[in-house]
Amino acid sequence: MQINQITSLLLTCTVGSVAAQAQPISSCKINTEEFISDQSISADQIRVKANRAEIQQNRYATFEGDIIIDNEKARILADNATIDKDNTELKASGDVSYNDNLMVVQSSDVRLNTTSGQLSMSNTEYHLRQFGGRGAAGVIDIDEQVGIELTDVSYTTCPEGDEDWKINASSIKIEEDALWGEAVNTVFYLKDIPVFYLPYFVFPVSDQRQTGLLFPEITTSSTTGLDYEQPFYWNIAENYDATFSPRIMTDLGVMLKTEFRYLTEQSDGQINIEYLDNDKSTSDSDARYFYRLLNSTSIGENWNLNIDYNALSDDNYIVDFGSDFYNRADTHLYQTMALNYYSDSLDFSLSFKDFEIIGDHPTNYRALPELKLNYQADMFAGLEFRFNSELAYFENKQADLPKATRFHIAPSVALPLRAHWGEFLAEATLLNTYYRQDNIEGTALTERANRSLAQGRIFGALHFEKDIQWFDNELRQTLEPKIQYLYTSYEDQNDIGLYDTTRLLNDFNGLFRGQEFTGLDRISDNNQVTVGLTTRILDENSREQFALSLGQIFYLKENRVVAASKDEDQSALASELDWQIGSKWFAHSEIQIATKTDKVERSSISLEYQLSEDKIFQLNHRFVRNLSGEKIDQMGLTASWPLAENWHWVGRWYKDLNTQRTIETYTGIQYESCCWAISIVGQRYLSNRYDDSGLQDTQEFETSVNLKFSFKFTGGEARTSRRDMLEDGLFGYRQSYLIN
Repeated sequence: MQINQITSLLLTCTVGSVAAQAQPISSCKINTEEFISDQSISADQIRVKANRAEIQQNRYATFEGDIIIDNEKARILADNATIDKDNTELKASGDVSYNDNLMVVQSSDVRLNTTSGQLSMSNTEYHLRQFGGRGAAGVIDIDEQVGIELTDVSYTTCPEGDEDWKINASSIKIEEDALWGEAVNTVFYLKDIPVFYLPYFVFPVSDQRQTGLLFPEITTSSTTGLDYEQPFYWNIAENYDATFSPRIMTDLGVMLKTEFRYLTEQSDGQINIEYLDNDKSTSDSDARYFYRLLNSTSIGENWNLNIDYNALSDDNYIVDFGSDFYNRADTHLYQTMALNYYSDSLDFSLSFKDFEIIGDHPTNYRALPELKLNYQADMFAGLEFRFNSELAYFENKQADLPKATRFHIAPSVALPLRAHWGEFLAEATLLNTYYRQDNIEGTALTERANRSLAQGRIFGALHFEKDIQWFDNELRQTLEPKIQYLYTSYEDQNDIGLYDTTRLLNDFNGLFRGQEFTGLDRISDNNQVTVGLTTRILDENSREQFALSLGQIFYLKENRVVAASKDEDQSALASELDWQIGSKWFAHSEIQIATKTDKVERSSISLEYQLSEDKIFQLNHRFVRNLSGEKIDQMGLTASWPLAENWHWVGRWYKDLNTQRTIETYTGIQYESCCWAISIVGQRYLSNRYDDSGLQDTQEFETSVNLKFSFKFTGGEARTSRRDMLEDGLFGYRQSYLIN
């Protein structure tokens, strides 16, 4: 008797109608014990145990009292049972219970044809072990060759006696190996009130991706008005699919969002297009759009082609409509294509890099193209040889700006030594860069420039540890000093333009980087010593409970490269702290203090209390004394806390201490049970919309309300949507500490 196959069909019937929905992280508890099959029974064998048994000529058997009928994957418990060998039929009656690893069924009687595998159960109540769904059916008829039919069937994920919703149908039919089931006369109930009726509909009955409607999203904001988005998923083929999402905004119009995904033997990627034909909020009624192409293609064993191309119609598109890929703080959209080769010793890339600029920001140079070749090989006596090279052509959309071709090579020889107690590295590099620059009239740039620099670096680190006692706990403390000497020769670089170069900010790890700029247009002359010290406290499982790092650069000679020049003989003191204070408190901070003025230049501090996964309180503060001429001084609070059983609250508040005004408030309340969920979120934040000249308005605020409602066709606890609320918004929750 192949009962496990039969119950698999029943399971797909009851939960398959939501195959297109996201599955919950975990399931609500089900009041059924775990089923453990008897592994001593061989395939196609049936074993019957009973208090009394009567067998007639080995052809007909009657059983009574505490009957247990087992096969290799299922069990039937009953008060009475008969086996008719001539008619190949098994009957069980009384208080009948059917069990396997997928479900439990209570029935008044069960009939099984032991030859054909046809099973019929009457007056049933079923529970699905893994998914939390349950229901009843007047009759369940299952034929392994034909399929399954349920008569007078109901389904819900709500607890017994508290059915907030349920589905009733006069019949459900599913054919063998079918992807779709058929339901007749279906009524959806809220409590005992019928909400809607469908005389006939089909639904997916497998875990395969199926075409159908997904849950809608309803929001309202001062920009869009009432906003309703209804996704429709189209399962085109095994390796192609698409999602169409009409989005109706009462204040802006109707937008169509589309996503097409593909997967082939060599390639995978997706295409996203969002299009609003007529924006009702503007007088010119221009179309607004966003599109994105993401592709990765394998070419042979070591080659691949990557494309990431994004574009939009106007500066305020992301501000007004939001984005699944960018946020309102982004100022550049990627437009890149790269051909890459990877091997153990040789890497090569050919890329084209461009940007879509949002707002009134300086136009970036685009690299059309950029070629990189890197090679590494072992030499004698532990030496390593490295060769890095680059060839790039830079141009700007502003026709009056210079253009340049840059060729760079950097051979180096290194001696790395590593052991459990420390490491040592000695490295010597020759940096040679050639420029050919055009369109330089009226500038200090030269048509041809050649820069040759020598660089040497010596780095060493030690690792000490000892056992200590801290708050009556046996722990282990480490002490990890490190030191680096860096020398880079000087050459005047004022005749070279800035094409892909900006100054880097130094945190603790950045002190040992050895370069103050991105790109190659400026390489600072160095004669400096960097020292750093890290101490960690580890528990008996080698998990970090405390980590503190301090570091600083000491300049032995003043920089002569203008862009890197400084008026101090040492860098800011950089520190980083991670501390697990007990089992519930966590602290993280990064601070940089100018040693000349003893003033904090940059800092980021986070203190978090986490009693459990859904009980979180976090205090944040970030400070930058000078960022592009502006001072950043912001403080924020984030909290997540259950209010009562099934009720949860999330809140966030951020204030700009420099301007003494609130820049974001966010609060959300959610109710979620095993069978349905609803959440409402309100937020107010700086919209940062751009005016016609591309400048951002720092005075206008956006207000929005988001309402989400869903029925849970598989039982699940409140986890996913709570996390969504916690991480949503302009300053979403981030677990900033690094230990563990």
